[in-house]
Amino acid sequence: MGYITVGIIVLIFLASMIRILREYERGVIFRLGRLIGVKGPGLIILIPFVDKMVKVSLRTIVLDVPPQDVITKDNVSVKVNAVVYFRVLDPAKSVVEVEDYYYATSQIAQTTLRSVLGEVELDELLSQREKLNQRLQRIIDEQTDPWGVKVSAVEIKHVDLPQEMQRAMARQAEAERERRAKIINAEGEYQAAEKLSSAADILARNPITLQLRFLQTVREISSENTSTIIFPLPLEMFQAFYDSYRKAKEEK
Repeated sequence: MGYITVGIIVLIFLASMIRILREYERGVIFRLGRLIGVKGPGLIILIPFVDKMVKVSLRTIVLDVPPQDVITKDNVSVKVNAVVYFRVLDPAKSVVEVEDYYYATSQIAQTTLRSVLGEVELDELLSQREKLNQRLQRIIDEQTDPWGVKVSAVEIKHVDLPQEMQRAMARQAEAERERRAKIINAEGEYQAAEKLSSAADILARNPITLQLRFLQTVREISSENTSTIIFPLPLEMFQAFYDSYRKAKEEK
């Protein structure tokens, strides 16, 4: 019975000494309350009742920032949520410098999101998200750097607009589409007028081209299945008959 008890005690003693950390994990070791370093990955040997280890993951963490009420620079109230990608670069700082680096990063992200987006107008918020994402990432990363946390990216996910603002933007977009349609139509008419003017100049300089065009038109008409074809004749063909008639009339 005594050997069994001793064996159990030895197993408990060994279990408290040995730790195995994965490739993405690090152990922050405290000896009698004093930080002695960071170990891992692999097999870690601890002194029972003397050493204490805090496990820290080095993988990228995806933090979903809940919707925040933001009043933009032009006094429009919107709800904005975002996502933050960050990871621990210095495990010792993430344990020693801050109580809970995940919660602290979340709070910094929320306050920074409200602060930064409150300095821009609604149009900038909707059209320049990439620029705002970079600004948010830079500010949050500067504040989390003393904790050994690196913010790699911040993305604005969704901007929830009030119903009246959505209707106003829809009317504005419709008016913009109508304006562009009118401009395109006017440009098309202008280009068509330029082409017609150029064609008229070419026909005026070369009268024979008018006759060629006439013959081409006659050919196109003849290829169609029509019952009656009317050929327009140029007035110059009747000029000789008119001159003969006028001469005969003068001789009388």
